[in-house]
Amino acid sequence: MDITHIKSQFPIFSRKINGKQLVYLDSSNSAQKPTSVLKALDNFYKNDFSNVGRSIHALAVNATNKFEETRVNVRNFINAESKDEIIFTKNATESINLVANTFGKQNIKKGDEILITELEHHSNYVPWHYLREMYGAIIKFAPINEDGDIIISKFKELITSKTKIIAITHLSNVTGTIVPIKEIVEIARKKNVPVLVDGCQSAPHIKIDVKDLDCDFYAISCHKVYGPTGVGVLYAKKKWLEKLPPYIGGGGMISEVKKDRITYAPLPEKYEAGTMPTAEVIAFSESIKFMESIGIENIVKHENELTNYALEKMKRINSLNIVGNPKKKAGVISFTIKGIHPHDISTIVDEEGVAIRAGHHCCQVLHERLNLIATARASIGVYNNKEDIDIFCNAIEKCRKVFDLK
Repeated sequence: MDITHIKSQFPIFSRKINGKQLVYLDSSNSAQKPTSVLKALDNFYKNDFSNVGRSIHALAVNATNKFEETRVNVRNFINAESKDEIIFTKNATESINLVANTFGKQNIKKGDEILITELEHHSNYVPWHYLREMYGAIIKFAPINEDGDIIISKFKELITSKTKIIAITHLSNVTGTIVPIKEIVEIARKKNVPVLVDGCQSAPHIKIDVKDLDCDFYAISCHKVYGPTGVGVLYAKKKWLEKLPPYIGGGGMISEVKKDRITYAPLPEKYEAGTMPTAEVIAFSESIKFMESIGIENIVKHENELTNYALEKMKRINSLNIVGNPKKKAGVISFTIKGIHPHDISTIVDEEGVAIRAGHHCCQVLHERLNLIATARASIGVYNNKEDIDIFCNAIEKCRKVFDLK
């Protein structure tokens, strides 16, 4: 992989931060966008703009065709059975809320159980909390060990005859833990329990094959996959999309509207009410093409090597503690430095042009489990290289000097 060439495709890296070269280590928050994605957005608004699925003039037909082309590209990207199993939302949060809301209406009653884990992002906890409030459901948290791995034996024990759904992350945005989804789905299948996977962090960094995983639902946020903001994907097995009710009502998701009755559009339009983020969906095709041009296997190899390089360098820094040591880890490294608040770490390294995140990363339950209030986090993208890691580690050493740490 020619990282210099890859990096050159991202205009933002020509920018200086505080007069310094930008080192962007916040891709878990949101990834930067290649030129091809930016051009696609610009071109659509300049030359091709129209709403989709409404009119039959040339612009509308062209926009609709490009919109549907993205659906096919997403289907291929995650190896879904049918393009009708691909629903566009505004983000992964909405994708998870769609499932929680529609599944909850049909299947959740007082005393029913929802199984999640201590690793979950708030987006894969709060929607299920709503079901707890509305229907009296019970949320169970599968525990993790000190390394940040799910304790599979405990996970199995928490599944009962009252378990209605399992909702679980594929990759932790704090510890970098890669969760053994296939094993968990196999456990769930024996109990006839459906599984929703939060794939926000995994989609840019792991080869996703939903048929192999056999999960029922898979949620993706496109802005983390080098795509635009305002677009998410929900993959759902067709049997669920046919069975569950619509989520939002309005134009585009109807077949026939009468004063006394309404019938709904076929899949996937049934779940895509109103005007969709057309330009952003179309531009997301370029994100997929960008990743496929490099090869997901090459991306995984590069990011694994860079993660190991970063871990080795960071472990040599006095007073720095890396959070979690899972069996399988992706390029998400949360850490603390004794005597320095994570917000101060982030502020000082920013002076050196290094962008990292600090806080609880929308994972307060996990931070509480780890007895931490906040952490600093460096997260790797396809455009990062060893020079970025060196600059980052030098910035950390400067931070230590500011606080006069030995």
